Amino acid sequence: MALSGMRGLSVFISDIRNCHNKEQERLRVDKELGNIRTRFKNEKGLSPYEKKKYVWKMLYIHMLGYDVDFGHMETVSLISAPKYPEKQVGYIVTSCLLNENNDFLRMVINTVRNDIIGRNETYQCLALTMVGNIGGKEFSESLAPDVQKLLISSSCRPVVRKKAALCLLRLYRKNPDVVNIDGWSDRMAQLLDERDLGVLTSVMSLFVSLVSNNAEAYWNCLPKCVRILERMARNQDIPQEYTYYGIPSPWLQVKTMRALQYFPTIEDPSARRALFEVLQRILMGTDVVKNVNKNNASHAVLFEALALVMHLDAEKEMMSQCVALLGKFIAVREPNIRYLGLENMSRMLLVTDVQDIIKRHQAQIITSLKDPDISIRRRALDLLYGMCDVTNAKEIVEELLQYLNTAEFAMREELALKAAILAEKFAPDLSWYVDVILQLIDKAGDFVSDDIWYRVVQFVTNNEDLQPYAAAKAREYLDKPALHETMVKVSAYLLGEYGHLLARRPGCSPKELFTIINDRLPTVSTSTVAILLSTYAKILMHTQPPDAGLQQQILAIFKKHESYIDVEIQQRAVEYFELSKKGAALADVLAEMPKFPERESALLKKAEDAEVDTAEQSAIKLRSQQHTSNALVVADHPPVNGPAPAANHLTLVKIPSQNIAEESHVSYEETTVEAPKENGAPVEVESKVENITETNIQSKVEPPTSHPVSQADLLADLLGPLAIEGPPAAVEQNPVQGLEANQSPVGDLALATLEDQSNSVQPIVNVEEKFHVLCMKDSGVLYEDPHIQIGLKAEWRAHHGRLILFLGNKNTSPLVSMRALILPPSHFKVELSSVPDTIPPRAQVQIPLEVTNLRASRDVAVLDFSYKHGTVLVNAKLRLPIVLHKFLLPTTLTPEDFFPQWKTWNVQPLKIQEVDTNPNNMVACATFYSETNRTTLCLVRVETDPQDRTQLRLTVASGDQYLTFELKEFIKEHLIDIPITHAAPPPAPQQPQLPPAAAAGAPGTYNDPGAILAGLL
Repeated sequence: MALSGMRGLSVFISDIRNCHNKEQERLRVDKELGNIRTRFKNEKGLSPYEKKKYVWKMLYIHMLGYDVDFGHMETVSLISAPKYPEKQVGYIVTSCLLNENNDFLRMVINTVRNDIIGRNETYQCLALTMVGNIGGKEFSESLAPDVQKLLISSSCRPVVRKKAALCLLRLYRKNPDVVNIDGWSDRMAQLLDERDLGVLTSVMSLFVSLVSNNAEAYWNCLPKCVRILERMARNQDIPQEYTYYGIPSPWLQVKTMRALQYFPTIEDPSARRALFEVLQRILMGTDVVKNVNKNNASHAVLFEALALVMHLDAEKEMMSQCVALLGKFIAVREPNIRYLGLENMSRMLLVTDVQDIIKRHQAQIITSLKDPDISIRRRALDLLYGMCDVTNAKEIVEELLQYLNTAEFAMREELALKAAILAEKFAPDLSWYVDVILQLIDKAGDFVSDDIWYRVVQFVTNNEDLQPYAAAKAREYLDKPALHETMVKVSAYLLGEYGHLLARRPGCSPKELFTIINDRLPTVSTSTVAILLSTYAKILMHTQPPDAGLQQQILAIFKKHESYIDVEIQQRAVEYFELSKKGAALADVLAEMPKFPERESALLKKAEDAEVDTAEQSAIKLRSQQHTSNALVVADHPPVNGPAPAANHLTLVKIPSQNIAEESHVSYEETTVEAPKENGAPVEVESKVENITETNIQSKVEPPTSHPVSQADLLADLLGPLAIEGPPAAVEQNPVQGLEANQSPVGDLALATLEDQSNSVQPIVNVEEKFHVLCMKDSGVLYEDPHIQIGLKAEWRAHHGRLILFLGNKNTSPLVSMRALILPPSHFKVELSSVPDTIPPRAQVQIPLEVTNLRASRDVAVLDFSYKHGTVLVNAKLRLPIVLHKFLLPTTLTPEDFFPQWKTWNVQPLKIQEVDTNPNNMVACATFYSETNRTTLCLVRVETDPQDRTQLRLTVASGDQYLTFELKEFIKEHLIDIPITHAAPPPAPQQPQLPPAAAAGAPGTYNDPGAILAGLL
């Protein structure tokens, strides 16, 4: 690509390099772009040399970072040139300037195809290179057969076949359908017999991609891969140009071993024996040398061999050899090798019966905690955490506590969490656990989450023998001059609850405990003050016989905080002050906290959630995750349909009257409507609005069942900030209420609940509640049982939705026979990507789901999934939160726009009710998206009667009568409760009554929904 003959191009590059600042460069580039644009307008006067020169200039300007939005036609036309210099420029610049979606590429598909099937090898290479760089669906559909013919052709030179293999790899990644699996299995087996290492390396890249999507179809290629490795290991017939620092083609070895990891196992005894001989030779022949390049190549082969050994579940002797080799690596001086040794030793922990062998290197791993490189220290911490068990827990936790004093701030939070988890999981006795956690809080209080000290409180509360010891240790820490606020919290709580057990010890009388705790009161935050007030009330209750002086001091503190700015503290102070006057009744109210119910540790759950499933964790896990080619990760995106208003879903307009000339006021502070940030109409109204009489509709939808407060929540309410997460609530299974509209069989099935399922494995979350939460959010947990957790993340764009299902295996054994089927209603068009048959231990797979809304309907789609854990088959049907309001977008209308539109819809089916003039009203506006009608404006109006606070009227209007009906029914189901009148028609007016369940414990305000709405207006 000699440019010396293009004087104009050389001068332009020199001018750019001589510019003193960015502004001069921009002016010179603008001048040149203007000159090129002018010359291209008179294309007939351009010689091939000039066109080539100007296209080179455009490429150089593009490489500088400037937009080049013209000249694409001239660039593409050079591909059709008969001479090599012009054709070369056309192919190179087209590859750089245009992407796969550019319309100009369609013009050259025939030209590129002619070059590929032609006899000129140079043109073939140029065309294959451009197609491989750009890719694209159209290229793959039009050119893939010709590229395949080049690859398997025996008459083509190796340089062409290499480029054909890489070009086909790019096309396959863009469109997997271009490779017919049935026919390609035998072809790939023939290609793996190739003797030219350049072609074989390119073919192996293609093979890795093919086998990652469907390993079952390529079993006949497995022996060929083993033979390739044997050839490399014995250094047979390896040209000198493919030997890198004495290592035969390390890239080919790495790719071949990676391909073998996609096969579940190797059943052929001879192939398995030959492969293990190769792996043994690699393990024995790899050592650390001074040459960095040779180290890099040999270790790339070695670590891929280690991953293959783990995948094949080799004999214990070979596993021991692998661990011993890694033990040598973590002791060398080179930091990169130490890092790789620690990382791969962490992977080895996933293999059974290897942990005891790794423990032999515990001292060296602990030494790595003091390494100057923070990356090595992190890997050492992960390895110690993974290898810890009952036998070495004390030693490892003590080392972590010592390291906590010198650890960087970036590591302390992770270090504190892992030390707390290890102490809880492997504590030889509970007193040691209390010691460890209190030391942890003392040394790194800023990095200790509330979950850690909550857990200590749970253990101490549930073990009476531990209570005096924990209170005594808390008393010791309070003697320290400098104390972290978290330590003040836990010490105050423990002494408030169990300080009376130390009354006979010196320095532990109620007055002394009060004095030492009260010294901390001026220095703590508001949340801690609330706990201290509760502690004072407990001390006052336990002081027997009563101490008048102590009582006066505590009452003075309560009196002082009765006017505190924080409402929580103010309320506690008032209540404790009044309770202190009750005498003996105080002991009943402030009785000792009962035992907490047994439940899963929040710390362990946090550790599981924080675990990252990546290649750095496990090569086996990586292969299994890549088995699903459609697995995607969707990041959080802002709403595609534009920025949402502050009230999120609906723009609520507060209108004092229907007089359009009056000034309107947009309000975003209404609290009755709660809505997420995604597309959608409001989906929840405060539960107080339970009874609303509607004149023309005689139907009833049951209100959401309020969840009972768990015992732990009631017990912990006394110490608000100390409230500890209660046990999982019982799964409430509320059948979906009957709908007025006629539904298809699929629609009926879409309303299935977990009550229809008879599984021995039951969910550990409230599935109904999770569904309703996801109706208002775009991400969260949909389902969870002891073996699997299903999460969901959604993105909505007009009438299209994209969801990703996250299927996470919570166990140390795989989940097999995974099946998932979407049962959509007739108004949805749903496409679900393929689901892997197996989810490896502690792994997560992601399944994309595309949804198109065809028309308005309240029916929802159902996910019918099943899996096997061991011999237990689990099957569940879950409603997916693809609901009507997900396809609504908030719309802002002024009164001047709202009421003219409202009045145009006078046809009865388009309105649920006619509207009377009423100054006490609230309106909402949104746009509904569907494939049938594209966009439809929806209007809602709520009217109240100031004289009768028990009634209000809600009116829905839109340009589509079916949408109006579905939206009205949707609002009824999710927002309001309309009582059914059982009297003969016409129904006699009557005051609405609360349902019996709600009336039992409902406050008086439940009888006045109009008052609630009027307060908003």
